[in-house]
Amino acid sequence: MVLWAQNKERNLSLESWTFRKVTQTNWFPAKVPGTVHTDLLANQLIPDPFFGANEKQLQWIENEDWQYQTAFNISNEELNHQNAILQFDGLDTFAEVTLNGTKILSANNMFRTWKVDVKKLLKVGPNKLEITFASAVKKGKEEAKKLTYTLPGDEKIYTRKAQYHFGWDWGPRFVTSGIYKNIKLHFWNNATINNLKTKQDLTNKEVAKVEFILEINSANNSRYELKINHKSEFFQLKKGKNNLSLTYEIANPKLWWPNGLGEAKLYPFEISLTQNNQVIDNKKLNIGLRTIELVQEKDAIGKSFYFKVNGKSVFMKGANVIPPDSFLPRATDSVYKSIVKNAVDANMNMLRVWGGGVYAEDSFYDECDKNGILVWQDFMFACAMYPGDEAFLENVKQEVIDNVTRLQNHPSIALWCGNNENDEGWHNWGWQKQYNYSEQDSTKIWKDYQKLFHDLIPITLDNLLPKNENRYWPSSPSIGWGRKESLLSGDAHYWGVWWGMEPFEMYQKKVGRFMSEYGFQGMPDIKTFQAFAKSDELHFDSEAVKNHQKHPTGYKTINEYMARDYQVPTNFEDYIYVSQLLQAEGMKIAIEAHRTDPKCMGTLFWQLNDCWPVTSWSSVDYYGKWKAFQYQAKRSFEDVMISIKENEVNYEIYLVSEASHSDKVRFEIELLDFYGKLVEKDEVEFDITADTRDLFVALPKENYSDNNLKELVLSVSCIMQNGKKANALYYFVKPKDLQLNQPNIQLTKIDELTYEITTDVLTKNVYLSAAEEVIFSDNFFDILPGQKLQIKLSKPVKSIKVKSLFDTLK
Repeated sequence: MVLWAQNKERNLSLESWTFRKVTQTNWFPAKVPGTVHTDLLANQLIPDPFFGANEKQLQWIENEDWQYQTAFNISNEELNHQNAILQFDGLDTFAEVTLNGTKILSANNMFRTWKVDVKKLLKVGPNKLEITFASAVKKGKEEAKKLTYTLPGDEKIYTRKAQYHFGWDWGPRFVTSGIYKNIKLHFWNNATINNLKTKQDLTNKEVAKVEFILEINSANNSRYELKINHKSEFFQLKKGKNNLSLTYEIANPKLWWPNGLGEAKLYPFEISLTQNNQVIDNKKLNIGLRTIELVQEKDAIGKSFYFKVNGKSVFMKGANVIPPDSFLPRATDSVYKSIVKNAVDANMNMLRVWGGGVYAEDSFYDECDKNGILVWQDFMFACAMYPGDEAFLENVKQEVIDNVTRLQNHPSIALWCGNNENDEGWHNWGWQKQYNYSEQDSTKIWKDYQKLFHDLIPITLDNLLPKNENRYWPSSPSIGWGRKESLLSGDAHYWGVWWGMEPFEMYQKKVGRFMSEYGFQGMPDIKTFQAFAKSDELHFDSEAVKNHQKHPTGYKTINEYMARDYQVPTNFEDYIYVSQLLQAEGMKIAIEAHRTDPKCMGTLFWQLNDCWPVTSWSSVDYYGKWKAFQYQAKRSFEDVMISIKENEVNYEIYLVSEASHSDKVRFEIELLDFYGKLVEKDEVEFDITADTRDLFVALPKENYSDNNLKELVLSVSCIMQNGKKANALYYFVKPKDLQLNQPNIQLTKIDELTYEITTDVLTKNVYLSAAEEVIFSDNFFDILPGQKLQIKLSKPVKSIKVKSLFDTLK
């Protein structure tokens, strides 16, 4: 409870709640915030939705209506306040709310904040709050019947509800309902701060100016003092809404920088409204001083797409994020913090909040602010077409206002994006033919699309944001991956690898201006499988394992790619391990192709996290376990990286350096056999410019034609003048063709958190694991004979198991 002299806030989520199916009389204890699924589970009325194939038998829940209720006491003191506002931060989704028997709200959007003046309805003593949730599935189907044509995307598109709840190719179908965020009762006298936004002027490098723009609701005509840190000013407020502004100056300002480029400096502010030295209302805010531009300029090949931060062009390295749970209230602040930490630890500087999920919790954006992680923020529309009637558009408008108002002051917000793949779907996925649209219907659907994403959302943003903060992109990608233009302008989603079954090497040819989606599946850790399947079900024919793969041909696709590059193991645990190596290797090729191509300025892979334990494209599984790909992403996103590629005539060595200054570098190039014997050595020196990504060495293939390339490795080191070093190993043949030898791996404990690892022969993909949940500083790595590698652990463990690719060979 927050208590000020004039304002008081109560969290009604802390009251005692009960719920029931509308058609039944028995009430059961409920948790708020929560969902009907988790409440049913807590009362042992259903089995664990994530276990085995239980999902299939729990689909009845989505077709029922559910009711929640609580009783809470109101004191004389509380009721004596001039105003009482009941605020619902998140109702999922179609909710009828009554207070003491009077209907006060019909909600129809889980992304909106609902506020109701309840001063006249509250009474001293017990008050009863009741919320009835109608089935979103039934509501959606009812709305669909009102149209004479079918829109792509089934009933979910008529519900302003998280689209992934209806099932996705990485997530289960659990169409939830319930009070999924807090309910607050806000009492206030005299005045309250409704809204606070800031506007920055950084034109003078000596003094930054921050304008604080406030909307204040006053109960009367009165004089108030507005304090911002140590600065204050008096204002005469009129009864009703007042708009005030006060400019604050920061001498010798430090800028906010993305991860890897400098400090993500935040300035703390406290904004207080006072009268007669009494605090009436206050807000706290952290501000990062920075400029962000989305640069789109025509050039020789098309149109650029990149971000400038504080005037500096920044290559974006990162991933797409999905909601961290199918049941959102289970995703606590610590879960959101861990998502951001995983991004920071893997050298990322941008995350894309994908449009088929939810606007993330405040804790996510707070962590991004603190850690210099930029956010590409989609609005919540994905892979479908949406209605264009006035009621739907007005609902979306209020949703945009609520969420932009909540998020607008975060320095991490880099871009607002209308939707995910709707434009591409309309133009490239054959919907017109599939749904047999008439020309009239087709025109109407596209006009509705334009009304929503080219008119309503950008106009609403124009009214909410200062011009220099209004960066809007209607749809990601701008052009579909099947078309040549998709790689020449805008952002690109490239799915020829995976969906198109093209080889990983195609990533080197299909590089766009900004790669905002691409990916490949990898299976999660064996312990993750054990969490949802019994020990005798750990095989591909079991219903549990099948149900935790949502792509229709997922395992078949993995197997086909695996057979191309690796010996396919018959043992299930070995298969998991090799599937992770396959994913990591494919994504390494993609990321390195993006980082070494001068026309590309961003790479965001699909996807960082999971919403349940599943085989998916994620680099970190539902339980936070890093797959091989997350460790590879960390290496591939280093600020200095060597990439070695093959073409028809040469082996090419590229260097990527994000250093802001020129430097002198020395390349050491060694050809070794798997026992560590030196076959050939070369050293070359170069001067490099700032932000370099160039081809430095081309080794003619004909020079190597006399060697048995199946037992040789090219080892390349780059030593910078400041002592910084980068390394890369290159194999001339696929992993399945390597003539590996049985290694003798030695693991020596240095201290509780440090181990040294050595081996007598080249050892490929060393995998360290422990019974405890632990993250290693590196894993799934290759090690040369005689090389000493130090590995740090995130926490002490009792023992470490070691595995390598040799152990999986037949």
